[in-house]
Amino acid sequence: MNTNIDINHELNRLLGFAIAHSLILPNDLIWAANNLIGMLGLHSFQREESGKEEAEALRRMSSPEPILERLLDWAAGEGLIEDTSTDRDLLDTKLMGLLTPRPSLVTSTFQSLRSISPQKATDWFYELGISSNYIRAARTARNICWKSATEFGELDVTINLSKPEKDPRDIARARTAPSSGYPQCLLCRENEGFFGHHGHPARQNLRLIPIRFDSKERESLTPAQLLEGDWYLQYSPYSYYNEHCIVLGREHVPMRISRATFENLLGFVNQFPHYFLGSNADLPIVGGSILSHDHYQGGRYVFAMDRAPVEKEYALVPNVKAGRVKWPMSALRLTSSDPEALIDLSCRVLDAWRGWSEPSQDVLAESGGEPHNTITPIARRRGLDYELDLVLRNNRTSEEHPLGIFHPHAEVHHIKKENIGLIEVQGLAILPPRLKGALEEMAEAWGRGEDNLSARPGLAAHDTWYRGLRQRHAGLAQEAVPGMLRDEVGHVFAQVLRDSGVYKRTPEGLAAFDRFIESLR
Repeated sequence: MNTNIDINHELNRLLGFAIAHSLILPNDLIWAANNLIGMLGLHSFQREESGKEEAEALRRMSSPEPILERLLDWAAGEGLIEDTSTDRDLLDTKLMGLLTPRPSLVTSTFQSLRSISPQKATDWFYELGISSNYIRAARTARNICWKSATEFGELDVTINLSKPEKDPRDIARARTAPSSGYPQCLLCRENEGFFGHHGHPARQNLRLIPIRFDSKERESLTPAQLLEGDWYLQYSPYSYYNEHCIVLGREHVPMRISRATFENLLGFVNQFPHYFLGSNADLPIVGGSILSHDHYQGGRYVFAMDRAPVEKEYALVPNVKAGRVKWPMSALRLTSSDPEALIDLSCRVLDAWRGWSEPSQDVLAESGGEPHNTITPIARRRGLDYELDLVLRNNRTSEEHPLGIFHPHAEVHHIKKENIGLIEVQGLAILPPRLKGALEEMAEAWGRGEDNLSARPGLAAHDTWYRGLRQRHAGLAQEAVPGMLRDEVGHVFAQVLRDSGVYKRTPEGLAAFDRFIESLR
């Protein structure tokens, strides 16, 4: 037995947390305790009466992670698990799965709250995700986040430190883990409650809410029918912004932007007007990381793109406002109180764009039978109006830009090389963990007066950028250097978005954008 950790006390704390956050009720305590000790190979449990101060402290804790860390340390010390990130995640998810309410209870509670207020329902469901530790809030709190002022407003920048690095032992075991193809992917309905292994994360504490996008259809359903859906709402375990949610399809079918996409996005924001919902594009390079399973992402956050103004209006149809957004990527904003009119016009834009070529701007609709044009759509409410931002995308490659003509170009790869998906399109950069150390080292090199990083391991990729900064910010006080570097990262991200824009913000590029829009008349 590990004498440094009182396992009985830590189990009492975990149970106290579960009661304080309504995961279980007080009369569930013995039942829950017996499940926990059975999983940990213990033979007894002694109930401890918590004092008023300790009970209040547990209530104030939003996440059980501090308690779970103690339990995991004990389990590793006892040899129940290897002390690796995967083994620890498998066990803490298993433990919290025993304390998370059953799916049917979660759904019925959500629907009951939703009848009062959609916001009350999502508030409760989000808090459940945090208290059950499905949403790894303590980890996402480690991310380094800031805003950078640019000509397009304040862009969000995040260095992602939330996902633990894989231990070599985990990598080796993942290679030999059985591959059953169940669940087929991380977004499949069958992940709810899945036990997990070294090749697939545990999901015992995942809960899904059935969603039907058609409000009229939903009103005609019985309570039992509402427990099933064609789509399911969940939250991202590693949130990049407030209430980062995922709406996933019941069937494992590929992403496809179509009329149904626009209908679903607007149907969702009609039911949950305090959330936005968008879809990644449905082609490689310009799409998200998972193209094999149809899904959307949304949440409760105002991005820089939301605040970006319309700089030119177009008269396309009488009851829909249309305009070009002042944004580094090519975005058409459609606004109307009539969702059907919005959907009809969006379909016209999508169909026209899929067949549109403009060689002078490197835009070809297809080559060798391979389609290149698609759209990243984002839906939100503006008071009583519905709004769709349609971002034009093209996934062509060339010898000069083998990763994509409308993709971050080589000169910005030292900051961002990955695909530009739905989240980045709206103005939130998700950057790799390596940048944390690199920015710290660059600030130190600046203080020593170093002008050249080409011989520095890990920093050579930043050398050209760094030397340019040394010239532009000559004489900058050392205490201001870290903030300056962060701001400059934000400016690089703005360039990443410009690279990814189909029509550049030049007179020629904007005129080409206008020509495409005029073709819709």
